[in-house]
Amino acid sequence: MKLKISHETVYRYDQPIRNLVQSLRLTPSVFEGQKTHEWKIEVSGGIRGPGFRDGAGDWIEGWTVRGPVDHVTVRIDGRIDTRDMAGVLRGHREMIHPLAYLRDSPKTLPDAALRDLAASIKGSTADALDLAHHLSAAVSGRIAFRPGVTGTGTTAAEALALGEGVCQDHSHALTAIARLRDLPARYVSGYLHSTIDGLAHDAAHAWAEIHVEGLGWIGFDAANSCCPDERYVRLGSGLDAADAAPIRGVAHGTGAEELDVSVRVEEMTQ
Repeated sequence: MKLKISHETVYRYDQPIRNLVQSLRLTPSVFEGQKTHEWKIEVSGGIRGPGFRDGAGDWIEGWTVRGPVDHVTVRIDGRIDTRDMAGVLRGHREMIHPLAYLRDSPKTLPDAALRDLAASIKGSTADALDLAHHLSAAVSGRIAFRPGVTGTGTTAAEALALGEGVCQDHSHALTAIARLRDLPARYVSGYLHSTIDGLAHDAAHAWAEIHVEGLGWIGFDAANSCCPDERYVRLGSGLDAADAAPIRGVAHGTGAEELDVSVRVEEMTQ
């Protein structure tokens, strides 16, 4: 699938800030399932700093904005080809051992309910792929997709207790219970192309990856009850949403900050 992506994030401040330092994880992953043809990142008034590929295989680059400024716009425009890999992250180069993703993180700390859910799923690590599918289905069944009921600070335990949430919540919950069943798991950020008559999802999307011995990392989108296919564009991963955030930064100033995000993913004609 040929996709065109436009992503704009605008930060507005009620008082001008002195400067802003950002770390951007906004470049598509390099693996067999996607090939980037054009990708342009712009930060209004920004100075591009050094970039590097981290141990998880994600490309990260730094930007600095010198003030005083009362707003900063981060803009991405790109074209990318994707193909269905049945969720398998084949050809992705990284150095971090999968077992590192067995550890908990602030958003995925398990409580009694998450432990009970993980223990209730039939299967074993002897057939890890089957177990992973059952874990994803369990999260899909326990957390209904409903925008606006959770926030960026919601944890996996809170989303499960509420029984509602968005893709971030499904991904946190699936990551948490997979780790409880001794399967390395991580949070993935990216984009999703959906048709006009499809379910209402933001184009900015998130899902989980579970490591299966012999196959490697496999994506599971519990919010949509499927594995990522050609509609998905992968950006990066981490222990949870905060760790995998596409944009992280520090603003120096005393003003309050407002955030507006607009993401558009379109299929291009051949």
